[in-house]
Order: sequence, then structure tokens, then C-alpha cells
Amino acid sequence: MNKGEFIKAVAERANCTQKDTGVVFDAMIDTIVAVLKTGDKIQIPGFGSFELASKKATTKINPLTKKTVKVAACKVPKFKFGKSFKAIFNA
Repeated sequence: MNKGEFIKAVAERANCTQKDTGVVFDAMIDTIVAVLKTGDKIQIPGFGSFELASKKATTKINPLTKKTVKVAACKVPKFKFGKSFKAIFNA
């Protein structure tokens, strides 16, 4: 399912227009990005949590050339599903 199909499905379930649903979806993504950039965590009970994690600098080996490559430290967004959400699929 791509973004357009997802927005269409949500719009049908919520009885809203696709345009309004798309605006809300984009606003939700923008808000998640803005909050994570501040270093805060987002917790949505019954669904999961978003947070920003730090990865340390490391050295990797390029499998084609066998040369070592330094990978800089960076921050990566992470999402972890909540227990109750995961339980829906294992009932």
C-alpha cells in the first residue's frame, strides 16, 4: 500500500475527503519530525512510540573492495510498537 492508497483508505473509514485526510497525514508527519528534532519522545498508548536514537561512529568493511570505511556518528528515528498493538496480531 502506498501513501495515496493509505490516505484513500483512511478517508473512507473516517468519512472525510481525501484532500483533508492528506493534509492531516502530512501535518502528522511534520509534527513527528519536529518533535523528534527537539529530542523529545512521542508515546501513543495502544499503538507505539517514536524516538530519536544516536548511533556511534564505526568502521565497516566494503565487501566489494575489502577496504575499511569510516561511518560517522548519526541520529536515526526509531519506532517501537506497543504490546497491546502487537497482541492484536497474535490473538
